[in-house]
Amino acid sequence: MVDVTVRGAGIFGLSIAWICARRGAKVQVVDPFGPAAGSSGGLVGALAPHVPENWNAKKAFQFESLIMAEPFWTQVEATGGVSAGYGRLGRIQPIPDQHTLNLAHQRQISAEELWQGRAEWHVVEIAQAGSWCPPSPTGYVIHDTLTARMHPRRACAALVAALSVMGVGVLTKAPDQGRVVHATGLAGLQELNEAFGKTVGNGVKGQAALLRFDAGVAPQLFADTVHMVPHADGTLAIGSTSERDYDDPTSTDSALDDVIERATRAVPVLHGAEVIERWAGVRPRSKSRAPMLGAHPLHQGQFIANGGFKIGFGMAPKVADVMADLILEDRDTIPKDFRPDASL
Repeated sequence: MVDVTVRGAGIFGLSIAWICARRGAKVQVVDPFGPAAGSSGGLVGALAPHVPENWNAKKAFQFESLIMAEPFWTQVEATGGVSAGYGRLGRIQPIPDQHTLNLAHQRQISAEELWQGRAEWHVVEIAQAGSWCPPSPTGYVIHDTLTARMHPRRACAALVAALSVMGVGVLTKAPDQGRVVHATGLAGLQELNEAFGKTVGNGVKGQAALLRFDAGVAPQLFADTVHMVPHADGTLAIGSTSERDYDDPTSTDSALDDVIERATRAVPVLHGAEVIERWAGVRPRSKSRAPMLGAHPLHQGQFIANGGFKIGFGMAPKVADVMADLILEDRDTIPKDFRPDASL
């Protein structure tokens, strides 16, 4: 007998299944397309925090999740033997002008309080940032120690392996059993749009590239609105676009060429690096722009976990924790802004 049925094998669904199984529940995961078939099968894996100011429930939730990430992924790898490529190596951001430099100094002060000494946000001279640092017009950069990296599709593979050891497989078809949670990404948001006759959520296309470039054990960079993430396997991911209007959700085009050009302009050493993969996918975004967690608006007695958008992997450990509380213990610790009503 199954206690929990998770519909959807992206990062939210797999993470919820993992925590429920760890707590002793018998779980099945059902996805007709298999694990990481949608936007969770991407390349970038920039687990980056919101800026430490104007603190709210979403930022606090994300902060807690980023702090939880290291033990979460360590346990996944220890169980299944597959690495997600996780590493909390921080991030460097060039500071382009005086106004941004002033803001950065203010945020350094607020981070000391809001990040509770568990991570740091520093403004440093470029000479202190190491050889991997890109040029900065002001001579200063932001260096935070909260940002982490992972390889998204490898993270999903790591969860699948760990779940398998726990006796949980990913099925293409199975009837609902026990408590049911829908973590079905864009398809789930489209179902809500149709049922309510309005936009509850939509998909935003992203394009990214993987370069054959080994930066070593180095922080990720964020320059000219481009994430550059050195992965543990000696590749470098760059991206991504945010496209609301698109014809083909999985095609790459000149928009990605522009991202690659901006990355190589910001970090000249990347010139000539081989592009070994180009990727595009559609990320689910709720109307509120926050994850949509809680009781399902359409399926009585069932649950929803959707709307990871750009921060799904960073949010996943905490999302899985609060959803397991709700599914297994009827204990609701979900922030008000994350409830489905916020997007309806």
